[in-house]
Amino acid sequence: MTRSHAIEAEGLVKHFGETVAVDGVSFVVPEGSVLGLLGPNGAGKTTTVRMMTTLTRPTAGTARVAGHDIATDPAAVRRSMGLTGQAATVDELLTGRENLRLIGQLYGLDAAYIRRASDELLERFSLSDAGDRIAKTYSGGMRRRLDLAVSLIATPPVLFLDEPTTGLDPRSRVELWDVLRELVKDGTTLLLTTQYLEEADQLADNIVVIDRGTVIAEGTPSQLKDQSGAAALVVTVSHADDIEAAQALLSPHVREVHLDRGARQLTAPAEGLGHMTRVAGLFDESGIVLDDIGLKRPSLDDVFLHLTGHRAEADPADEDADTTTEKVSR
Repeated sequence: MTRSHAIEAEGLVKHFGETVAVDGVSFVVPEGSVLGLLGPNGAGKTTTVRMMTTLTRPTAGTARVAGHDIATDPAAVRRSMGLTGQAATVDELLTGRENLRLIGQLYGLDAAYIRRASDELLERFSLSDAGDRIAKTYSGGMRRRLDLAVSLIATPPVLFLDEPTTGLDPRSRVELWDVLRELVKDGTTLLLTTQYLEEADQLADNIVVIDRGTVIAEGTPSQLKDQSGAAALVVTVSHADDIEAAQALLSPHVREVHLDRGARQLTAPAEGLGHMTRVAGLFDESGIVLDDIGLKRPSLDDVFLHLTGHRAEADPADEDADTTTEKVSR
């Protein structure tokens, strides 16, 4: 193991009775980077996070957080990390500021520091105007931001986020993404579990794909997309009557052309930006009017379909494996 890795997992296994929730998961997260742990409900994402944050013991394997072993030094692990779970855990009967101060006191932080840090976090998460309001009056997005702020009161170098944007509207989700980017810019290491393929694509430096408790692929978003096929050239004509002429014009310059008459689109294998530019020039000279021309890379949804044979969506049959809880003695 190396000091340059803020999070390290080696062969993590978790059994709940005869159910194998996690089966030999290994990965590393370099300091100051974001790892996206991607997979459907029941894949083992939450169970993996619970093991790494000392909330449940591994059946086998080990992990380190900020250099501390989760089995032999759990107290140091907890001091080095923050955790935001799938649902906001703020006390709804306290104000936003009181929530922050309460957690600061539980950490045993200096009172002057708590006051200063609370004000700074409320400002950072755009909650200053609502800081003295009771949390139950907050919107879902505001509660999520407060929950994240609370997890940062002790300035942990490592932050675990278990599906942090579940249930948020698109605007709140994008706002939270911006906050997370700022945290990484300031040096925080993030491990992010998500079902949202776009979220992993937007935030993660590297992605580990888990299906049924096992790592089935890992790499950067671009590397994973490349595994599921090459980019496609997509041409959309303005007038449906021009689609055959467009096909005839395009065919000598590509390997094969697929037509979607209803969408007025032609799709062909792409060979890079230069190829697209040449094709655009052909259409410009032909007089055929286009609505659009561009390159479409495989999405992470395409990646997941390619790897598993199904889309990255909830699998109700497997949900129990990832939601089973266990009492942990300290």
